[in-house]
Amino acid sequence: MPTIACSEEQRVVMRNVSWETYEHLLEDHISCSAPRFTYNQGVLEVMSPSPEHEWYNRLISDLVKLLAREMRIDLLDLGSTTFKNDPARQGFEPDTCFYITHIREMRGKKRMDTSTDPPPDLVMEIVITHPAVGKFPLYAELRVPEVWTYDGDNLIMHQLRGRQYAEISISSVLRGLNAHQLSEFLELGKTLDSLAWPDEVLNRFRQGK
Repeated sequence: MPTIACSEEQRVVMRNVSWETYEHLLEDHISCSAPRFTYNQGVLEVMSPSPEHEWYNRLISDLVKLLAREMRIDLLDLGSTTFKNDPARQGFEPDTCFYITHIREMRGKKRMDTSTDPPPDLVMEIVITHPAVGKFPLYAELRVPEVWTYDGDNLIMHQLRGRQYAEISISSVLRGLNAHQLSEFLELGKTLDSLAWPDEVLNRFRQGK
């Protein structure tokens, strides 16, 4: 069968899917970076990221690691690790996630157990197309402190307050980073090459301190 190249982000939603079927799908794709699965009590969304989606995803991840290094903050990047909440029958794969306060517990872990392991401090989501299965309730259920979303133009920070997320302008987990400045740095990444961009970002970041 010929391979079909897909240049656009694809989302498929299925309902009345059992938890066992969801777990089998995860096992079948355990070594694959795509597609990504979001499951919430019988509703399954399958998302195949586009090149644009992944470019933004890697750009944000590189930016966070670059600035964290500048601020002497140790990060653990666990990418699109699968998080399953068995009692709630929920599961998701973020575009990227970082551990900051619980690095010692999580570094070197081969399997994630959300019943005992802490949630990531920061989750990133690229929202070029809007998901049919909303992830924010799933993040809140696992008590993820902060979520950043990026639509290709603006980066928005969301902080967990109680059971809901509220928009914030300055990160609470990576203090010193603000959404407006990060959006500007990401815009630079669209025009500068991979060698010039880090230097320009650091120059501007240092001047803004």
